[in-house]
Amino acid sequence: MPASRILWWSGLVAAAGGAVLCVLGWYGISGERFAERQLPYLASCTVPGAALIVAGAILLVAAYALPLRPPEPRGPGAEGANGSTAANGSTAAGGPMAVDGPAAEGPPSSDGPPLRVPGGTLAHRPDCPLVAGRPEATEAGDAALAPCPVCEPWPP
Repeated sequence: MPASRILWWSGLVAAAGGAVLCVLGWYGISGERFAERQLPYLASCTVPGAALIVAGAILLVAAYALPLRPPEPRGPGAEGANGSTAANGSTAAGGPMAVDGPAAEGPPSSDGPPLRVPGGTLAHRPDCPLVAGRPEATEAGDAALAPCPVCEPWPP
């Protein structure tokens, strides 16, 4: 689960819990006539409830502040000595990049376009276990599909 989703749900839970505490504190205070009898409700419900609402708001803002798409991973041999790759496929050191051998095959890549199963409503990464090895999986194209909760493909 990405950090932004964890922050989002944590913020919602904290804000909802804070709102419940504030309502309970208000209900307790509303039945008391004297200020001395209202202080326990303020200390036990209303102040912590307000703090939870603020904490929830901060977590929700943090969830939106995180980037939606992680940085693109670079494959093995994709960088030269100074971290750059020339346009013709050679590294900055002058040698060509190695593309043959067992290292080039590796695990399935998620660099390809999102996939879908005919009749399905989810978009998947090419290496998603739900579509890996299924010959009927095709490119999602421009179809409006929900992201798969397992592989969480980023918007194309």
